[in-house]
Amino acid sequence: MHLRLAVFLGMLSLGSAAQAQAPQQRARDLGIPLDGTPGRLDAITDVPGVAVGHQTLISGSGPLRIGAGPVRTGVTVVFPRGVNDLSSVFAGWFSLNGNGEMTGTAWLDDYALLIYPISITNTNSVGTVRDAVIEWGRPRIPGVFNCCLPVVAETWDGDLNDIYGFHVTKADLLAAIANAKGGAVPEGNVGGGTGMQCLGFKGGIGTASRQLPQSAGGFTVGVLVQCNFGLREQLRVAGVPVGREIKADKPCYDTRRRLRPDQAAMRCPSGAEATREHGSIIVIIGTDAPLLPHQLRRVARHAALGIGRMGGVSGAGSGDLFLAFSTGKVDQPLDSAGVFPLRMLSDERIDPIYEATVQATEEAILNAMLAAKTMTGADDLRVTALPHDQVRSILQKYGRLRN
Repeated sequence: MHLRLAVFLGMLSLGSAAQAQAPQQRARDLGIPLDGTPGRLDAITDVPGVAVGHQTLISGSGPLRIGAGPVRTGVTVVFPRGVNDLSSVFAGWFSLNGNGEMTGTAWLDDYALLIYPISITNTNSVGTVRDAVIEWGRPRIPGVFNCCLPVVAETWDGDLNDIYGFHVTKADLLAAIANAKGGAVPEGNVGGGTGMQCLGFKGGIGTASRQLPQSAGGFTVGVLVQCNFGLREQLRVAGVPVGREIKADKPCYDTRRRLRPDQAAMRCPSGAEATREHGSIIVIIGTDAPLLPHQLRRVARHAALGIGRMGGVSGAGSGDLFLAFSTGKVDQPLDSAGVFPLRMLSDERIDPIYEATVQATEEAILNAMLAAKTMTGADDLRVTALPHDQVRSILQKYGRLRN
């Protein structure tokens, strides 16, 4: 067996065994007070039909050698209607800060339709993943109007990962698609989130959902994030300035503003602490509420408020890009004039959708950080996980712990 493959499979095996022994604690398991009622899985897959798949690439260690590793990256896909239903959904998007990439957005501005799965990866792999999605989709969606305009989004993992080695391949996109399913969604160091950092700790993939009461339509809102933004001092949990109080290793930077390992267990010398945000966040919002594209654009904007609750400020170095879709029926029979009927939630009843989006975005970021494990990557850079015990202790100190 090829050495890299053997190491990769061995790491996956060890990771799976560890997860089997220690079930992952999420925000609600730790007693963090959160608003709203989650769906059964507290995940974007609570929205009927939604499926999520990951392909995770972890191999190598030690000094960075471009093209050889270490590799800490991957790709994540989201199917709005599941892998067996590629019919269109309405979608809208929003850029809070544009230091990032989300392909297909010009199409969304004018036509607001999604067919292909949404893909998320690292910055330098957007082109590869986009091409692979088009190749995969062509025989499955013959004659489709928007044949070559899938949505592929990214965040930067170039501190932990050999990002200029271009390790994500077409085969990896196909593997993520093959892995896509409903049910519980793996979080943390998985898929596109493998090499990401968030608010001074290890970041990655996270998800959450909200179930609205019948009086508000009984709709479900689900969120999936790839979080890679913010500074340690900005981190807030349930309104508490956790990042300022937590005692843990801090990320250090060299004079080129690249994260670097420090010889003293990551204790940063004066002036080496992170002072400028250089990360990003992708937020994908799904709902079964019957919303039209102009409404979905407004829903997408509300993800910014959930990020703000966590302390994010969307710095100049951050790419903060959000997309919202509705699984409401789009393809209705046309009449003789080429007109088909559509359902739309009244704007007088849309505020609960906005509120659910804010709540679920905040919780999805928390879940990503709580699921992520300490990772050592290129040049032995070590990014620590958010310490659960300290989070609980600080929240208890402020009287904000639920149990």
